[in-house]
Amino acid sequence: METPAINQAMDILRELRQIAETEDPVSEKLKKILAMIVAQMKADAGTCYLIVDDNYLEPFASIGFSVEIAHKVPLRAGEGLIGYVAQNKRSLAVADVWTHPQFSYHPETGEEEFKSFAGAPLIRFGRAIGVISLHNKEMHEYTNTEIEMLETVAMVMSELAASDEMTELKKELARARGQSSREKYKGVSLSKGYGIGTAVVHRRRQAVTQIFAEDKEGELRKLEAAHTQMNKDLDEKFASTKLGIGEHVDILDAYRMFAKDKGWYQKIVGNIGSGLTAEAAVERAYEDMWNRLSGTNDTYMRERLHDLRDITDRLLGYLSGDRMDGKTVEAPDLIVVAQTMGPADLMDYDYKKIRGLIIEDGTPTMHVAIVAKALGIPVVARIRGIYEEIKTGELVAVDGMDGYVYVHPGQPIQEQFRAKIAEKEKLRARLAELRSLPAKTKDGTRINMFLNVGLAFDLDYIETTNCDGIGLYRTEIPFMASETMPDVERQTGYYRELMDRCGNKKVVFRSLDVGSDKLLPYWSYSGEDNPAIGWRSIRITLDRRAILRQQVRAFLRASAGKELNVMFPMISNLAEFREAKETLMIELEKEKRRKQPVPHKVNVGLMIEVPSIVFQLEAVLREADFISVGTNDLAQFMFACDRGNPRLAERYDVLSAPFLKMMREIVEQAGKAKVYCSVCGEMASNPIEALALIGLGFRNLSMSGSAFGRVKSMIRTANLNEVEDYVMRLLKSENRTLRPQLISYANDHGIEIY
Repeated sequence: METPAINQAMDILRELRQIAETEDPVSEKLKKILAMIVAQMKADAGTCYLIVDDNYLEPFASIGFSVEIAHKVPLRAGEGLIGYVAQNKRSLAVADVWTHPQFSYHPETGEEEFKSFAGAPLIRFGRAIGVISLHNKEMHEYTNTEIEMLETVAMVMSELAASDEMTELKKELARARGQSSREKYKGVSLSKGYGIGTAVVHRRRQAVTQIFAEDKEGELRKLEAAHTQMNKDLDEKFASTKLGIGEHVDILDAYRMFAKDKGWYQKIVGNIGSGLTAEAAVERAYEDMWNRLSGTNDTYMRERLHDLRDITDRLLGYLSGDRMDGKTVEAPDLIVVAQTMGPADLMDYDYKKIRGLIIEDGTPTMHVAIVAKALGIPVVARIRGIYEEIKTGELVAVDGMDGYVYVHPGQPIQEQFRAKIAEKEKLRARLAELRSLPAKTKDGTRINMFLNVGLAFDLDYIETTNCDGIGLYRTEIPFMASETMPDVERQTGYYRELMDRCGNKKVVFRSLDVGSDKLLPYWSYSGEDNPAIGWRSIRITLDRRAILRQQVRAFLRASAGKELNVMFPMISNLAEFREAKETLMIELEKEKRRKQPVPHKVNVGLMIEVPSIVFQLEAVLREADFISVGTNDLAQFMFACDRGNPRLAERYDVLSAPFLKMMREIVEQAGKAKVYCSVCGEMASNPIEALALIGLGFRNLSMSGSAFGRVKSMIRTANLNEVEDYVMRLLKSENRTLRPQLISYANDHGIEIY
C-alpha cells in the first residue's frame, strides 16, 4: 500500500473510533460513519441498508441522493446491487452500474445521476445483516485498497447495527408492515425430543470499538498470550471431559486442530502489522476467511466456517477477558440460544442441564448439532431473527419433534411439554428394560437389529443396546474428521478398534462414501451442478484406485482371523460391483503372498441405492454375498427429489405404494436367491417405517443407536402375520402416502411406534 493510502486508512480508523466512542444514539453513529466514509473516499453518495426481516432491506441512512430515502425506499431480498451484496455476503465493485444484470433502477431516488458502485456487507456471525454502499457520478474503478477500507468500516457498522437499540427499531419497522412479534416460531428439527427451560443467549459479543492500534508490539504480545492460553485450556478441557459419549471424540479433536491453525494465526498477526488492534485483527481475519470460503461449493469447508466463527469468538473472549457468558445463569434447566456454535461450546455449559438448543443458522451436518444429537439434546434451527428475539432469562420451550420454539409459553403449553418430557422419560426407562429381551414379534419371528455407526462415541451403543452387530460402519467419518488423508496404518487402527469392541458380533464396513454433501478438506473438488448424482462415492474410489486399495488393505488387516464384511456404496451397474470386488480380492491375495494374517472369511456386498441396479438385481445376487438397501439415496433418486431441499420435504414419502413395491421386489429377489438382505437407511430408524419394512419381508434392520429402543419396542408389540397381510393390501393403494393408514393400524393394534 502506498503512503497516501496508509495515511488515509489511519485517518478512517481514527475517525471510526471517535464516532464509535461518542454517546450518540446508534442510529446517529451509523449516519456519521456513512458521512465520514463518503467524504474520505470522495464518493458522491452513500447508503446504509439493514435487513429488517426475511423479505426487506431497510435504508437507515443515505447521503447525496436527491431525496432523503431513509425508511422510504426499502428493497426486497436479493433486489438490485444492494440486495445482491446482502444475498451473496460478498463485496462488489461496479464501474458502470447500468451494465450490471443485477442493477435495479429506482427513479424516485434520482440515482440516474450515478454510474459507479461499491458495496460491502455488514456481517454478523457469518450472516449478512446489512449493506453499506458508495456511489460516484463518474465511472470509477475501485481499488482493492478502497474495498478493504469499506469492509473495515462495514465490520464496525455491523457491531453497531446488532445493538439492542437497533434491534428494537427494526422490530418497530417490521410491526409497521404487519409482522407482529410471535410467541411460536417454526424451524427445522436437527435433533428430536422436547425441552423447556431458561434461555441462555450464547456469546453476545461486545462491539470491537478499539480498531486502531497505538502499540503494535503490545497488541502482538496480547494476541500471543491469549492464543496460547486458549489452546492450553482447550487441551485440558478435551483431556478431562468425555461428555459421557466415549473415549475419543474425533469431531472435537478436529476442532482443536483448527484452533491451532498456523495460517489463520499468521493472518491475524499480519492484520496487527497493518495497524489494527488484536481484537479487530481477529475479526478481520475471520471476515477474510468467510469471504473466501462462503462462496465455495465445498460443503465441508463451508461447515468448517461454523467452527472458525466459534474459535474467533473464543479468542476474542480471551483477549477481552470476558469468557463466562453462560455460566452466570443459575437454573436447573437451560435452553441455549445461538446464532451459530462450535462443538466445544457445549462444554462451556453444564451440558447435563441443557434441555434444548436453538441455532439460528444451524444445519444437520454442523458439528455442534451432531454432538448435541449424541447427547440427546433436542435441536431446532433455521428460525431467522430468533437470536435477537430471545433474551437470557426468558422461559422457552423447544419441540424437537416438529421443529417449533415457544417463547413465554402459557401454562397449558408448559403442562403439555412437561407431560411429553415425562412420557419420554418413562419410555426411556422402559426401553432400558428391553435391553436383555430378544427382538421378537408377538408371534415369535426374530428380527435382527444392527447399528449404524461412524463417530467414536457411537461405539458405546454396542454395549448399551445389546445389538446383533454393526450393519453399517461409515468409514468416511474418520476421513472427514482428519486434517490429512489417513494412511493404511491409521485406518487399520480405526477398524480394529471397532472389531475389538464388537467381539464376535457381525460388522459390515462400507467403503469410502464421499462427495456430494460429504467433502474432505484435503481433496480438491471441481464444482458440479448436481453433486448428488455426480462424481461421488464408489465413482471416486474406482477412479482414484490407490485410495480404495489402501482402504481394503486396512479392512483385511483389521479383520485378521475374523470374518470380514465389506460393502460398496452407490453401485449403479454390475460392472462397477465386479470392478470393486476384484480390487478387494487382489489385495487379499497380496496379503496372503506376504504371509500376512487374513480374515478367515471374506463376504463382499453392495448397497442398493441407485434404481438402475434393481433392474440387474438377479445377476448381482449371483455374485454378491449380501446386499443392504440405502433407502435415503434410493428414495431420492427414485422420486428425483433432493432430500436436502426443505421445499420438497413433505412432497414425497417412502411410505408410498411405488417405493414400498420397489422395496418388496428387492427383498423377494434376495430371498429367492438366498442372499442376506438388510436395510441400513433412515427407514430402519423410524418405528412406523420399520413396521412397513418387516411387513414387506425384511428381517435385518440397521439403525442409529438413539432409535434402537423404540424400534425394538415396535417389534415386540407387533403380530407379524397380521402386519404382513395389511401391508400387502396397502400396496394396491393409489394414495400419495400410506403413512396415516399405517399409523392408525399401529394405534388400533397396540403397536408402539413412538
